[in-house]
Amino acid sequence: MSKERIRVWVSLLIVSSVWGSSWLAIKIGLESVPPFLGAGIRFVISCALLGLIVKVRKLPIPFTADAKKVYLSMGILTFAAPFALVYWGQQFIPSALGSILFAAFPFWVALFSHFMLTNQKLNSYTLAGIVCGFVGVFVIFWKDVSVSDTRALLGMSAIMFSIMIQALSLIQVKQWGEAIDPIVMNFVGMLIGMVALLALGWIVESAQPIEWTTASILSVLYLSVVASVIAYIAYYWLLKRIDPVYLSLTSFINPVVAVVLGAAVLGERLAASVFVGAALVLLGIVVANWQGIYAKVRGME
Repeated sequence: MSKERIRVWVSLLIVSSVWGSSWLAIKIGLESVPPFLGAGIRFVISCALLGLIVKVRKLPIPFTADAKKVYLSMGILTFAAPFALVYWGQQFIPSALGSILFAAFPFWVALFSHFMLTNQKLNSYTLAGIVCGFVGVFVIFWKDVSVSDTRALLGMSAIMFSIMIQALSLIQVKQWGEAIDPIVMNFVGMLIGMVALLALGWIVESAQPIEWTTASILSVLYLSVVASVIAYIAYYWLLKRIDPVYLSLTSFINPVVAVVLGAAVLGERLAASVFVGAALVLLGIVVANWQGIYAKVRGME
């Protein structure tokens, strides 16, 4: 296996494992910190770290027409609006339900790819793999799906809308951001998102109390450093090397990781349905990538 292939698999592991735990970290932080302010503070720390990396490595920050479009797309459609919606919506629904909803991400990515990228047309294998993976995620969490009030419905709607606009931004970055370093695009995009979220928090949440507990501080630090800096750099590094539809399939793995971590850290017992769902998730990934796998196998003959 080549070094490039190893880096791809390591990056996929980072993205899947880190973002699989981020829903729980967000939920913990929301217990004592308002949503918009919490998301904004998360990006303050992330931007400081990314800015330091940009300075130390002397990375150029291009301001071409395409670069400006990437920065605006990421700032508004990847960070500001989606994180405001996710943090707000997560107040009213279980974290497991948030994971289920986010499993719809590949559907939107595939749809936008089909219409916006000339070489990323939907095929029967990709569609079948996405459906299989979504069924697997639903099997894992079906017992947790319960909507008891209007706020929960609004929370679900907010997260679903955030998924759609993040998928659109992903394809736009794929179109315009090929020449931009992933660290740079994340730094500028998060900077825009940070300003927007802090401004929104100041306008809407200035009267709400904030209690900085050990849990909330650890939550913000984890989300800032690991989930926002390390995982996002790995994600956009992968975006330059693999198809966006295949990359979006990591959203099927994230909930599986969350269940496993819950069992290991909190002592939660795994039901038989979890293993059935996990098997369906893995099967979906294999089916979606079947043509590439088959070509690799034939190439070895």
